[in-house]
Amino acid sequence: MIRVYTDGSCLPNGVGGWGFIIVPSPITNHTEYQVCGAHDDTTNNRMELQAVIEALSFEIPNITQKPFSFKFYTDSKLTMNCAKGDWKRKANLDLWTIYDSVSKGKRIEWEWVKAHNNDHYNEQVDKLANGIANELAKSRF
Repeated sequence: MIRVYTDGSCLPNGVGGWGFIIVPSPITNHTEYQVCGAHDDTTNNRMELQAVIEALSFEIPNITQKPFSFKFYTDSKLTMNCAKGDWKRKANLDLWTIYDSVSKGKRIEWEWVKAHNNDHYNEQVDKLANGIANELAKSRF
C-alpha cells in the first residue's frame, strides 16, 4: 500500500497550490517523493482535490508494477467524504470526473488528520502547497 499525504491551499488573491508526499516504503524503494504545483484563479477545495488527482497519476520511478492500493491522509473532510461517497459532490465536478477516471481500479483508503497538529507529513505537505502558491503569486505581481 502506498501512503500519501495531500494538501491544498489558496491565497486571498486566488492563487493556489497543491502538494503531495509519498511516504517511503518498500514499494517506493524506500524513497520519499514530494511533488507540488500551483494554479491561478482557484479555490482551496480545488487544490485539495487536485493534490489527490496528481498523486494518483504520479509515475513512481523504478517500480515493476503499478500500485493499486493507496492510503490517503488529508486534512480536508470535504475531499475525503466526497471521494468516499459519503457526501454529495456539489462543486468542482470537472475535477471529480478526473478523480473518478484516475482512481478507477484502485483500492483507496482515507484517513483524516487534523491540520496544524504536529503530524510531520501533514506539516510538510502544507509547506509544499503554501510555498508553491506563494512562489506563483510573487512571480505574477
